[in-house]
Amino acid sequence: MNHETTTKEKASPNAIASNDPSESSATATGDAHESNDAISYPEGGWAAWSVVLGSWMICFGTMGILNSVGIFQAYMQENQLHDYSAGQVAWIFGLYTFLAFFCGIQVGPIFDAKGPRVLVICGSIGTVLFLLLLGLCREYWHFMLVFGPLAGTSVSLGFNPAISIVAHYFNKNRGFATGVASSGASFGGVIFPLLFQGVASKVGFVWATRAISLLTMVAFIFGIILVRPRTPSKNRAAIRAVLFDLSAFRDTRLMLASMGIFFMEWGLFGPITYLTSYALAHGTSSGFAYLLLSLVNLASIFGRLIPGYCADRIGRFNTLIITIFACLLVVSCLWVTAGASHEMMLAFALLFGFASGSNVSLAPVCVGQLCRLEAYGRYYATAYAVVSISCLTAIPIAGAILTQCDGEYWGLIAFTAVSYGASLLCLVGTKIFCCKENSILAIF
Repeated sequence: MNHETTTKEKASPNAIASNDPSESSATATGDAHESNDAISYPEGGWAAWSVVLGSWMICFGTMGILNSVGIFQAYMQENQLHDYSAGQVAWIFGLYTFLAFFCGIQVGPIFDAKGPRVLVICGSIGTVLFLLLLGLCREYWHFMLVFGPLAGTSVSLGFNPAISIVAHYFNKNRGFATGVASSGASFGGVIFPLLFQGVASKVGFVWATRAISLLTMVAFIFGIILVRPRTPSKNRAAIRAVLFDLSAFRDTRLMLASMGIFFMEWGLFGPITYLTSYALAHGTSSGFAYLLLSLVNLASIFGRLIPGYCADRIGRFNTLIITIFACLLVVSCLWVTAGASHEMMLAFALLFGFASGSNVSLAPVCVGQLCRLEAYGRYYATAYAVVSISCLTAIPIAGAILTQCDGEYWGLIAFTAVSYGASLLCLVGTKIFCCKENSILAIF
């Protein structure tokens, strides 16, 4: 007999708010909006946590690669694409990250209508195929096609439904559960750089990508088995259910939050992509440079779990605002002064990894706080359609800044700090708009 606990709550601001932007004034105090339908959540037990485990596996194989993009950028810049500028190489990864999030605008509605499994299967197959083909690439356009449309679309097909399905099983503990699921991306970001460096240094780039593809394939098999829908597919008006739905853009709260996440991604992808290159440019060994990226992702495991746990108690937006402020401080105080110091680089990697861990895990939870359960896929997809533009431009802008600064990193560091500052302002603005006359210090 299943003894899992089940909670029933009416749509509330700290869980699932109304789609109507006018119904946001009570969000700060936690007073529930009246709703005709009470929504139940398992909140635990094997049925719920097995889905979280499956989501962890999918995040490991999809977003784990995205978190490791710095190793591919550094290796390709020094080897296959050494004749191209940093800005030109950056467009490969800009297109990759753009598609990873932009394709969510259609993945979200399909998830709402048909559930996660078919999407996850397609994303898993595409990711394994991309890694196998990557080892065969030689020319710039090869990398652009394989690392762009194929890899980017595959990440979106796998990651978006894997994260969205967690919200169907958890409400009270949603922040923590999402943090656990998304920590798979951090584990991937720890393991993949070390695996790549170890294999590539011994038997070459081709076998390094094959080793990673084998590891992701095993994770995907378990993920496909465990990730399952909680609600049946919507057969009625199914075609309409999967069409683009831009009505969510009319929600001011969503647009403010989306811009906050937009600038957050601008800030996030600079260090993730160029920290390895930064270390190499300052005379470190390749082993130490690749280790830094693994340390960022190692620290981000705790940066997802601990803030996720706190978010369910002090407020999800509150926690995200605090961690964004922490990212701003770490970049402004440590990266600016790091220079060629190994100790400062290590300190920055660990502290930035912890502070930025919740950038990815809490953002979807905050978006989910602005809508009802049945609209979560659409709101998430709509928000990340906006965010995808920042993903498209973040790495190329960073690369162009490096080129304009003659390889010096001060411009990139300044861009990262300003981006986090803008994100902080937008997220604080979102809370003020939602709280209105209520205290700015309220749990939200």
